[in-house]
Amino acid sequence: MSTTVALPEAAGGAPEPGAPVSSGKSAGSGLLRYLVIRFLLIIPTVWILTTLVFFLMRVTGDPITAALGGRLTPAQLAERIEAAGYDRPLLVQYFEYMGGLLRGDFGTAISDGRPVTQILLQHGTATLELVFYAVIVALVIGVPLGMLAARFRDRWPDAVLRILAILGYATPVFFAGLVLKLIFGAFWPVLPVSGRGSSSTELLMSGVVAPTGIYSLDALRIGSMPAFADVMSHAVLPAVALGLLTGGTFLRLVRTNLIGTLESQYVESGRSRGVSEFRLVTRHALRPALIPIITVMGMQVAMMLAGAVLTETTFEWNGLGYQLAEYLTARDFVAVQGIVVLLAVVVAVTNFIVDIIAALIDPRVRY
Repeated sequence: MSTTVALPEAAGGAPEPGAPVSSGKSAGSGLLRYLVIRFLLIIPTVWILTTLVFFLMRVTGDPITAALGGRLTPAQLAERIEAAGYDRPLLVQYFEYMGGLLRGDFGTAISDGRPVTQILLQHGTATLELVFYAVIVALVIGVPLGMLAARFRDRWPDAVLRILAILGYATPVFFAGLVLKLIFGAFWPVLPVSGRGSSSTELLMSGVVAPTGIYSLDALRIGSMPAFADVMSHAVLPAVALGLLTGGTFLRLVRTNLIGTLESQYVESGRSRGVSEFRLVTRHALRPALIPIITVMGMQVAMMLAGAVLTETTFEWNGLGYQLAEYLTARDFVAVQGIVVLLAVVVAVTNFIVDIIAALIDPRVRY
Protein backbone atom coordinates (compact mmCIF):
# COMPACT_ATOMS: atom_id res chain seq x y z
CA MET A 1 0.00 0.00 0.00
CA SER A 2 1.54 3.26 -1.11
CA THR A 3 1.11 6.61 0.53
CA THR A 4 1.03 9.84 -1.45
CA VAL A 5 2.45 12.89 0.26
CA ALA A 6 1.33 16.28 -1.06
CA LEU A 7 4.26 18.61 -1.55
CA PRO A 8 4.04 22.26 -0.64
CA GLU A 9 3.08 24.47 -3.52
CA ALA A 10 6.37 26.36 -3.31
CA ALA A 11 8.22 23.08 -3.90
CA GLY A 12 6.32 22.31 -7.07
CA GLY A 13 3.47 20.22 -5.73
CA ALA A 14 -0.20 21.12 -6.25
CA PRO A 15 -2.26 22.36 -3.30
CA GLU A 16 -4.85 20.13 -1.75
CA PRO A 17 -8.35 20.39 -3.22
CA GLY A 18 -10.44 22.88 -1.31
CA ALA A 19 -7.42 24.41 0.43
CA PRO A 20 -7.27 28.22 0.39
CA VAL A 21 -4.86 29.55 -2.17
CA SER A 22 -3.03 32.79 -1.46
CA SER A 23 -2.03 34.67 -4.57
CA GLY A 24 -0.18 37.91 -5.12
CA LYS A 25 -2.93 38.94 -7.52
CA SER A 26 -5.68 38.80 -4.86
CA ALA A 27 -3.47 40.66 -2.38
CA GLY A 28 -2.70 43.29 -5.00
CA SER A 29 -6.37 43.73 -5.88
CA GLY A 30 -7.22 44.09 -2.17
CA LEU A 31 -4.62 46.83 -1.78
CA LEU A 32 -5.83 48.59 -4.93
CA ARG A 33 -9.46 48.48 -3.77
CA TYR A 34 -8.48 49.85 -0.36
CA LEU A 35 -6.48 52.73 -1.87
CA VAL A 36 -9.25 53.63 -4.35
CA ILE A 37 -11.80 53.82 -1.53
CA ARG A 38 -9.49 55.94 0.60
CA PHE A 39 -8.79 58.27 -2.32
CA LEU A 40 -12.48 58.72 -3.10
CA LEU A 41 -13.11 59.67 0.53
CA ILE A 42 -11.00 62.79 -0.04
CA ILE A 43 -13.77 64.29 -2.19
CA PRO A 44 -16.61 64.35 0.40
CA THR A 45 -14.16 65.36 3.16
CA VAL A 46 -12.97 68.46 1.29
CA TRP A 47 -16.49 69.26 0.03
CA ILE A 48 -18.02 69.16 3.53
CA LEU A 49 -15.31 71.36 5.04
CA THR A 50 -15.44 73.81 2.12
CA THR A 51 -19.21 74.08 2.45
CA LEU A 52 -19.02 74.65 6.21
CA VAL A 53 -16.37 77.35 5.80
CA PHE A 54 -18.37 79.07 3.04
CA PHE A 55 -21.56 79.40 5.07
CA LEU A 56 -19.86 80.12 8.41
CA MET A 57 -17.90 82.95 6.82
CA ARG A 58 -21.17 84.56 5.77
CA VAL A 59 -22.87 84.40 9.16
CA THR A 60 -21.77 87.98 9.81
CA GLY A 61 -22.78 89.20 6.36
CA ASP A 62 -21.09 89.61 3.01
CA PRO A 63 -17.26 89.72 2.78
CA ILE A 64 -17.18 93.29 1.38
CA THR A 65 -19.01 94.75 4.39
CA ALA A 66 -16.94 92.64 6.79
CA ALA A 67 -13.62 93.79 5.29
CA LEU A 68 -14.39 97.37 4.24
CA GLY A 69 -17.34 98.38 6.39
CA GLY A 70 -16.66 101.72 8.06
CA ARG A 71 -14.07 102.71 5.46
CA LEU A 72 -16.51 103.21 2.58
CA THR A 73 -19.74 105.16 2.31
CA PRO A 74 -22.99 103.15 2.11
CA ALA A 75 -23.23 103.96 -1.62
CA GLN A 76 -19.68 102.76 -2.26
CA LEU A 77 -20.33 99.60 -0.25
CA ALA A 78 -23.49 98.86 -2.21
CA GLU A 79 -21.62 99.37 -5.47
CA ARG A 80 -18.79 97.03 -4.44
CA ILE A 81 -21.24 94.40 -3.17
CA GLU A 82 -23.18 94.45 -6.42
CA ALA A 83 -20.01 94.31 -8.52
CA ALA A 84 -18.75 91.29 -6.57
CA GLY A 85 -22.13 89.54 -6.79
CA TYR A 86 -22.68 89.34 -3.04
CA ASP A 87 -26.20 90.75 -3.37
CA ARG A 88 -27.38 87.57 -5.08
CA PRO A 89 -29.01 84.63 -3.24
CA LEU A 90 -26.59 82.72 -1.02
CA LEU A 91 -27.09 79.41 -2.85
CA VAL A 92 -26.27 81.08 -6.16
CA GLN A 93 -23.05 82.44 -4.64
CA TYR A 94 -22.25 79.00 -3.23
CA PHE A 95 -22.60 77.17 -6.54
CA GLU A 96 -20.58 79.86 -8.33
CA TYR A 97 -17.86 79.59 -5.71
CA MET A 98 -17.73 75.78 -5.97
CA GLY A 99 -17.59 76.07 -9.75
CA GLY A 100 -14.67 78.47 -9.42
CA LEU A 101 -12.85 76.03 -7.13
CA LEU A 102 -13.21 73.28 -9.71
CA ARG A 103 -11.52 75.60 -12.22
CA GLY A 104 -8.78 76.49 -9.73
CA ASP A 105 -10.19 79.97 -9.06
CA PHE A 106 -10.14 80.76 -5.32
CA GLY A 107 -11.29 84.35 -5.78
CA THR A 108 -9.51 87.63 -5.08
CA ALA A 109 -8.49 88.94 -1.68
CA ILE A 110 -10.51 92.02 -0.73
CA SER A 111 -7.93 93.73 1.45
CA ASP A 112 -4.99 93.74 -0.99
CA GLY A 113 -6.55 92.74 -4.34
CA ARG A 114 -4.25 89.76 -4.89
CA PRO A 115 -5.61 86.55 -6.43
CA VAL A 116 -5.95 83.99 -3.66
CA THR A 117 -4.22 81.43 -5.90
CA GLN A 118 -1.14 83.67 -5.97
CA ILE A 119 -1.23 83.95 -2.17
CA LEU A 120 -1.41 80.17 -1.82
CA LEU A 121 1.47 79.57 -4.22
CA GLN A 122 3.66 82.30 -2.76
CA HIS A 123 3.23 81.50 0.93
CA GLY A 124 2.21 77.84 0.91
CA THR A 125 5.76 76.65 0.23
CA ALA A 126 6.98 78.52 3.32
CA THR A 127 4.52 76.64 5.51
CA LEU A 128 5.42 73.37 3.77
CA GLU A 129 9.10 73.98 4.53
CA LEU A 130 8.41 74.76 8.18
CA VAL A 131 6.16 71.72 8.70
CA PHE A 132 8.77 69.48 7.03
CA TYR A 133 11.44 70.67 9.47
CA ALA A 134 9.03 70.31 12.39
CA VAL A 135 8.27 66.68 11.43
CA ILE A 136 12.01 65.96 11.40
CA VAL A 137 12.36 67.54 14.86
CA ALA A 138 9.38 65.52 16.14
CA LEU A 139 10.83 62.25 14.84
CA VAL A 140 14.32 63.03 16.17
CA ILE A 141 12.84 63.79 19.59
CA GLY A 142 10.10 61.16 19.71
CA VAL A 143 11.64 57.99 18.30
CA PRO A 144 15.04 57.79 20.09
CA LEU A 145 13.69 59.08 23.39
CA GLY A 146 10.70 56.74 23.15
CA MET A 147 13.10 53.83 22.62
CA LEU A 148 15.13 54.97 25.62
CA ALA A 149 12.02 55.24 27.81
CA ALA A 150 10.91 51.73 26.81
CA ARG A 151 14.38 50.32 27.40
CA PHE A 152 14.45 51.74 30.96
CA ARG A 153 10.80 51.13 31.71
CA ASP A 154 9.64 52.21 35.20
CA ARG A 155 13.10 53.54 36.08
CA TRP A 156 14.15 57.16 36.50
CA PRO A 157 15.02 57.81 32.81
CA ASP A 158 11.54 56.59 31.85
CA ALA A 159 9.89 58.82 34.46
CA VAL A 160 11.85 61.90 33.35
CA LEU A 161 11.11 61.30 29.67
CA ARG A 162 7.39 60.78 30.30
CA ILE A 163 7.23 64.09 32.16
CA LEU A 164 9.05 65.80 29.28
CA ALA A 165 6.63 64.21 26.80
CA ILE A 166 3.63 65.56 28.72
CA LEU A 167 5.21 69.01 28.84
CA GLY A 168 5.96 68.79 25.12
CA TYR A 169 2.43 68.22 23.87
CA ALA A 170 0.71 70.18 26.67
CA THR A 171 2.69 73.40 26.22
CA PRO A 172 0.97 75.87 23.85
CA VAL A 173 3.09 76.32 20.75
CA PHE A 174 3.08 80.11 21.02
CA PHE A 175 4.34 79.89 24.63
CA ALA A 176 7.12 77.50 23.60
CA GLY A 177 8.02 79.93 20.81
CA LEU A 178 8.15 82.89 23.19
CA VAL A 179 10.35 80.96 25.64
CA LEU A 180 12.73 79.98 22.83
CA LYS A 181 12.87 83.58 21.62
CA LEU A 182 13.63 84.76 25.15
CA ILE A 183 16.41 82.21 25.64
CA PHE A 184 18.08 82.46 22.22
CA GLY A 185 17.25 86.09 21.53
CA ALA A 186 18.03 87.72 24.88
CA PHE A 187 19.89 85.44 27.31
CA TRP A 188 21.96 83.51 24.75
CA PRO A 189 21.69 85.25 21.36
CA VAL A 190 23.12 82.59 19.05
CA LEU A 191 20.12 82.02 16.75
CA PRO A 192 17.89 84.42 14.79
CA VAL A 193 14.40 84.75 16.26
CA SER A 194 12.33 86.10 13.36
CA GLY A 195 11.90 85.81 9.61
CA ARG A 196 12.89 83.14 7.11
CA GLY A 197 16.27 84.69 6.40
CA SER A 198 18.37 87.79 6.82
CA SER A 199 17.85 90.85 4.60
CA SER A 200 20.64 89.79 2.23
CA THR A 201 19.18 86.29 1.93
CA GLU A 202 15.68 87.63 1.27
CA LEU A 203 17.12 89.87 -1.46
CA LEU A 204 18.99 86.92 -2.96
CA MET A 205 15.88 84.72 -2.90
CA SER A 206 13.83 87.41 -4.65
CA GLY A 207 16.19 87.23 -7.63
CA VAL A 208 16.15 83.45 -8.04
CA VAL A 209 14.94 82.35 -11.47
CA ALA A 210 11.92 79.98 -11.28
CA PRO A 211 12.00 79.76 -7.46
CA THR A 212 10.41 76.85 -5.63
CA GLY A 213 9.60 79.10 -2.67
CA ILE A 214 11.47 76.67 -0.38
CA TYR A 215 14.42 78.82 0.64
CA SER A 216 16.77 75.99 1.60
CA LEU A 217 16.21 74.24 -1.72
CA ASP A 218 16.57 77.46 -3.71
CA ALA A 219 19.81 78.29 -1.88
CA LEU A 220 21.21 74.89 -2.84
CA ARG A 221 20.05 75.32 -6.45
CA ILE A 222 22.02 78.54 -6.86
CA GLY A 223 24.99 77.10 -4.95
CA SER A 224 25.00 79.65 -2.12
CA MET A 225 26.06 77.83 1.04
CA PRO A 226 26.06 81.04 3.17
CA ALA A 227 22.41 81.60 2.21
CA PHE A 228 21.61 77.94 2.95
CA ALA A 229 23.23 78.19 6.39
CA ASP A 230 21.36 81.44 7.07
CA VAL A 231 18.02 79.90 6.08
CA MET A 232 18.58 76.81 8.22
CA SER A 233 19.60 78.90 11.26
CA HIS A 234 16.37 80.90 10.93
CA ALA A 235 14.36 77.66 10.74
CA VAL A 236 15.74 76.10 13.93
CA LEU A 237 13.62 77.85 16.57
CA PRO A 238 10.23 77.76 14.78
CA ALA A 239 10.79 74.12 13.80
CA VAL A 240 11.64 73.18 17.38
CA ALA A 241 8.66 75.11 18.79
CA LEU A 242 6.30 73.38 16.36
CA GLY A 243 8.02 69.98 16.52
CA LEU A 244 7.75 69.75 20.31
CA LEU A 245 3.97 69.63 19.91
CA THR A 246 4.20 66.33 18.05
CA GLY A 247 7.47 65.05 19.47
CA GLY A 248 5.89 64.41 22.87
CA THR A 249 3.09 62.41 21.26
CA PHE A 250 5.58 60.33 19.25
CA LEU A 251 7.65 59.67 22.37
CA ARG A 252 4.70 58.21 24.25
CA LEU A 253 3.52 56.20 21.24
CA VAL A 254 6.94 54.66 20.65
CA ARG A 255 7.37 53.90 24.34
CA THR A 256 3.97 52.24 24.73
CA ASN A 257 4.18 50.15 21.57
CA LEU A 258 7.83 49.23 22.01
CA ILE A 259 7.10 47.92 25.51
CA GLY A 260 4.40 45.72 23.98
CA THR A 261 6.66 44.34 21.25
CA LEU A 262 9.55 43.78 23.67
CA GLU A 263 7.27 41.46 25.65
CA SER A 264 6.22 39.50 22.55
CA GLN A 265 7.16 35.86 22.02
CA TYR A 266 9.60 36.34 19.15
CA VAL A 267 11.59 38.94 21.14
CA GLU A 268 11.73 36.60 24.13
CA SER A 269 12.97 33.86 21.79
CA GLY A 270 15.72 36.20 20.61
CA ARG A 271 16.73 36.91 24.20
CA SER A 272 16.94 33.20 24.96
CA ARG A 273 19.30 32.78 21.99
CA GLY A 274 21.60 35.48 23.35
CA VAL A 275 20.69 38.34 20.98
CA SER A 276 21.81 41.66 22.48
CA GLU A 277 19.16 43.97 23.92
CA PHE A 278 20.27 46.81 21.64
CA ARG A 279 19.78 44.65 18.53
CA LEU A 280 16.42 43.41 19.79
CA VAL A 281 15.18 46.97 20.29
CA THR A 282 16.56 48.56 17.11
CA ARG A 283 16.24 45.71 14.62
CA HIS A 284 13.31 43.58 15.75
CA ALA A 285 10.96 45.51 18.05
CA LEU A 286 11.14 49.02 16.60
CA ARG A 287 9.43 48.50 13.24
CA PRO A 288 6.13 47.17 14.67
CA ALA A 289 6.23 49.99 17.23
CA LEU A 290 6.47 52.60 14.45
CA ILE A 291 3.24 51.50 12.72
CA PRO A 292 0.97 53.49 15.11
CA ILE A 293 3.11 56.59 14.53
CA ILE A 294 2.64 56.28 10.77
CA THR A 295 -1.10 55.79 11.13
CA VAL A 296 -1.53 58.93 13.25
CA MET A 297 0.87 61.00 11.14
CA GLY A 298 -1.98 62.53 9.13
CA MET A 299 -3.69 63.77 12.28
CA GLN A 300 -0.40 65.13 13.58
CA VAL A 301 0.21 67.03 10.33
CA ALA A 302 -3.24 68.60 10.77
CA MET A 303 -2.22 69.65 14.29
CA MET A 304 1.02 71.07 12.93
CA LEU A 305 -0.84 73.10 10.32
CA ALA A 306 -3.03 74.49 13.09
CA GLY A 307 0.04 75.18 15.19
CA ALA A 308 1.77 76.79 12.20
CA VAL A 309 -0.60 79.76 12.48
CA LEU A 310 0.71 80.58 15.96
CA THR A 311 4.28 79.56 15.20
CA GLU A 312 4.55 81.67 12.06
CA THR A 313 2.99 84.63 13.83
CA THR A 314 5.37 84.28 16.78
CA PHE A 315 8.49 84.03 14.62
CA GLU A 316 7.24 86.24 11.75
CA TRP A 317 7.65 83.31 9.36
CA ASN A 318 5.82 84.54 6.29
CA GLY A 319 3.82 81.45 5.42
CA LEU A 320 0.14 80.62 5.11
CA GLY A 321 -0.35 80.69 8.88
CA TYR A 322 1.09 84.18 9.11
CA GLN A 323 -1.04 85.34 6.17
CA LEU A 324 -4.14 83.70 7.65
CA ALA A 325 -3.68 85.68 10.87
CA GLU A 326 -3.24 88.89 8.84
CA TYR A 327 -6.37 88.28 6.76
CA LEU A 328 -8.39 87.36 9.85
CA THR A 329 -7.40 90.67 11.39
CA ALA A 330 -8.44 92.43 8.20
CA ARG A 331 -11.69 90.37 8.13
CA ASP A 332 -10.85 89.37 4.56
CA PHE A 333 -13.08 86.30 4.41
CA VAL A 334 -12.34 85.53 0.75
CA ALA A 335 -8.62 85.06 1.44
CA VAL A 336 -9.31 83.20 4.70
CA GLN A 337 -11.68 80.86 2.89
CA GLY A 338 -9.11 80.07 0.20
CA ILE A 339 -6.36 79.34 2.73
CA VAL A 340 -8.62 77.09 4.82
CA VAL A 341 -9.72 75.15 1.73
CA LEU A 342 -6.10 74.55 0.72
CA LEU A 343 -5.19 73.40 4.22
CA ALA A 344 -8.15 70.99 4.14
CA VAL A 345 -6.91 69.54 0.83
CA VAL A 346 -3.37 69.19 2.23
CA VAL A 347 -4.61 67.37 5.34
CA ALA A 348 -6.84 65.04 3.27
CA VAL A 349 -4.04 64.19 0.83
CA THR A 350 -1.58 63.69 3.70
CA ASN A 351 -3.98 61.23 5.33
CA PHE A 352 -4.24 59.38 2.01
CA ILE A 353 -0.44 59.13 1.71
CA VAL A 354 -0.24 57.90 5.30
CA ASP A 355 -2.89 55.26 4.50
CA ILE A 356 -0.75 54.06 1.58
CA ILE A 357 2.37 53.75 3.75
CA ALA A 358 0.44 52.03 6.55
CA ALA A 359 -1.12 49.55 4.09
CA LEU A 360 2.30 48.69 2.64
CA ILE A 361 3.83 48.16 6.08
CA ASP A 362 0.91 46.39 7.74
CA PRO A 363 -1.47 44.47 5.40
CA ARG A 364 -4.03 44.15 8.23
CA VAL A 365 -5.19 47.75 7.71
CA ARG A 366 -6.57 46.86 4.26
CA TYR A 367 -9.31 44.64 5.63
